[in-house]
Amino acid sequence: MRDYIEERVLEISNFIIETKATVRYAAKIFGVSKSTVHKDVTERLPKLNTRLAAEVKKVLELNKAERHLRGGEATRKKYQNNVQS
Repeated sequence: MRDYIEERVLEISNFIIETKATVRYAAKIFGVSKSTVHKDVTERLPKLNTRLAAEVKKVLELNKAERHLRGGEATRKKYQNNVQS
């Protein structure tokens, strides 16, 4: 694995842990695709640091479990704004 990829993997992983960020948000911040972030944290990270990979996995599982809540909130805001217009 190239050095710049290893560095990106570790930076993204630490960012996700510190901010509890979603894959989508991390991708936006780091200027890469969601697929790249996902591959970095699920395939590349365990080869570099298994402890860090386990922590990232916990955050991603939590985000996945809460995904329906964020989606429902976004839908509620969308329709609330349409009614007020």
